[in-house]
Parts: sequence; structure tokens; C-alpha cells
Amino acid sequence: MKRILVAEDRPASRELIRTIIEASGYELVEAENGREAMERAANGTFDLILLDLQMPEIDGFGVLTQLRQSAAYRHTPIVALTASAMHGDRERALAAGFSAYIPKPVDLNKLRTEIKRLIGGP
Repeated sequence: MKRILVAEDRPASRELIRTIIEASGYELVEAENGREAMERAANGTFDLILLDLQMPEIDGFGVLTQLRQSAAYRHTPIVALTASAMHGDRERALAAGFSAYIPKPVDLNKLRTEIKRLIGGP
């Protein structure tokens, strides 16, 4: 079973993402902030990582930078999730090394499609 790490500080957003990911047949591991995301990534392997860009302790860009320095996550698909969908944000995220960019509120069909595109089925 493919494993997905989601780092999101808002419980309601995590619950929504959990519902779609688990219903799609993937295993989900959750983190409430950037520090927890780094700990979870260090203690396991993931096929895909979903990162909120604005989190406490370490933001999504900081987590991305640290993960990309690790051989284990250099080529892992990492998706930016953000509520601040301003002009240029998508391009900035992709230029920083994110594999995809999904604005909030998360469109569940788009999330499902992006996961399947990036890692295939469960």
C-alpha cells in the first residue's frame, strides 16, 4: 500500500484530506506542523508528501528544502497546499521544487487526480 504524509496545521483540513486519501486506498500519516513532518519523514518512507505552505515551526518551503537535501526524498513527489493562492504563488512553489500545487479550499477531485498522476493507484 502506498503511503502519503500530510502536514497541515488545521484539523478540519486534515480530516477532509484524510477522508479522500483513505477512501482512495492509500495509507495516511499526519503531521500538525513542519517539525512533526520532518520527524515523520525521518522515521518512515513515503510515496507522496502533501505540505501546507503556512504551518507553525517550519513552513512548507522549509520542510521542502530539508527533504530535498535527503537522498530518500530527493525525487519523492511533494505537493504544496495553500490558501494564499495569489498570482505567482504556483510558479514560485514549482520553482522551489514542489511537484504540484493545489490551492485551498482543496478540490477533492483535483487532489485525487494529482495523487493518481504522481504515484498511481494504491
